[in-house]
Amino acid sequence: MAKEVSIDELQESLADGAFLIDVREVSEYQSGHVPGAKHIPLGALQENLNEIPRDQQVWIICQSGGRSMKAANALEDLGYTAVSVAGGTGAWIESGRATA
Repeated sequence: MAKEVSIDELQESLADGAFLIDVREVSEYQSGHVPGAKHIPLGALQENLNEIPRDQQVWIICQSGGRSMKAANALEDLGYTAVSVAGGTGAWIESGRATA
């Protein structure tokens, strides 16, 4: 099972160049997302594996943490190193952090 991390850990890692995937649907992503997040909806994850690096940890975010954990577990099963961001974009926004 993939590890769950906090939005504080995510923010620190983004400063170090973390690879972040937002697995929400198009309309959710367009309504506001963590700056720098690559958009790959959960349902399209399998067909976009070529866009996900295998040589570094992948951070996955959704709205609240459910879909991101599913995605992180799926990627872990495929040999990726992935973590799910607890609280998701909702927690990011509630904390007052900027969105794109």
